[in-house]
This record gives sequence, structure tokens and C-alpha cells, in this order.
Amino acid sequence: MHAQLITDHGWVLMAADTPAAMDHQPGGHAVSLSGGPEDSEELHRCWEGLAEGGQVTEQLADAPFGDEFGMVTDRFGVLWMVNIAGPGPAGEA
Repeated sequence: MHAQLITDHGWVLMAADTPAAMDHQPGGHAVSLSGGPEDSEELHRCWEGLAEGGQVTEQLADAPFGDEFGMVTDRFGVLWMVNIAGPGPAGEA
């Protein structure tokens, strides 16, 4: 099952259950939080809040696909994937 919510800021919040091909880990939850380059400052604040008391799996940094991406498990055990879209073609946002 997948779910998607668009916030008042226009961010996309997505969630998914465990795919059939993967072992189910009870209690495992993952959420994806995404926004554009104009949301970078606010998404970095969200990242810092999620990482506080949590465990960073992949530091929020430039990714090979052109966005900033990171993964962190918050202090409640929820895995978060944060994606900040990079500039579009020819440097356009």
C-alpha cells in the first residue's frame, strides 16, 4: 500500500508498506518527505529535527541523481527519507 499527502507548503509526504519481496520487520515504518530547491532551508530544519536523538543512515547530501537526499531513523523508530529536488534542466528550478 502506498499513500501520498501534499502539505500546505506543497511538499509531498509519501508512505509505503513492506514490499512482498522483502522480509517484514514488525513496527518498521518509512516516510518520504520531498520538496523543491525553494524549500531547502525548511527541509534542512526538518532533517535536523528528525536526526536529533535519532540515527542517520545516510547523511543529507548531494546525491548522484542531482538532488539532496538522506535517510534517518528518528527517535521513535520511524525511517525518514528526505529529498530536496535539484535544479531542473539548464539550471532552472
